[in-house]
Amino acid sequence: MYRNIIFDLYGTLVDIRTDEYSLNFWRKAVSVFAKGRASYTPSELMSRYKKYVRQAQLREKLRHPTYKYIDIDLLTVFRRLYNDKGVKADIELLRDTAVRFRKASTEHICLYDGVIDLLDTLKAENRKIYLLSNAQESFTVPEMEELGILKYFDGVMISSEEKICKPQKEFFDKLIDRYRLERSESIMVGNDKNSDMMGAANAGIDGLYIHQEISPPVEDEDEIRAKWKIMDGDVYQIKGYVLT
Repeated sequence: MYRNIIFDLYGTLVDIRTDEYSLNFWRKAVSVFAKGRASYTPSELMSRYKKYVRQAQLREKLRHPTYKYIDIDLLTVFRRLYNDKGVKADIELLRDTAVRFRKASTEHICLYDGVIDLLDTLKAENRKIYLLSNAQESFTVPEMEELGILKYFDGVMISSEEKICKPQKEFFDKLIDRYRLERSESIMVGNDKNSDMMGAANAGIDGLYIHQEISPPVEDEDEIRAKWKIMDGDVYQIKGYVLT
């Protein structure tokens, strides 16, 4: 029996479309930083943002040379962007900037049909629910609160806080160790054949793959290392597998 259900978030429970590349987005981002009294042009902000992200990624790779998949906390990037304009940003300003920055890039976000029913059912069956997500904590937690699902989770682990990403086996190990889970009683539910399914398999955890429109392409279902597969994106089917 699976006592612990570990979910990916975006593309698994949450349908999302974002745009961080267009000039229109960077025009919006300029307004975000202007509210914090930091004046930029769109091209200047984009250039410095990308530069500081690359530098932060390099630092993390140097700190964790054995990790192939690392992550950074974008709040450190935002702090540097404010510092460049003479603004000493406290954590409140940084978190507010993160929320507005994310909203500026988000074109669509909602729960997939069946998610609340799924989470309610798991709770009624006394299953533990965990999140293992490649994401920014400063983006993800506010979005989970707005979508009304944060309350369901018994544990949340986000890559920006741990500085490590799926499919790195150690990321899965951290979740297992932190919450003292039995691998044989745990299952990973996700929409990415590499990050979620390959990572879970390498960590000795069963996987349930669900293919969504925003999932990475799959040419051959046999390449998915999962115990079960839902190829039509129907969240309602998840219960039938994880409650066995």
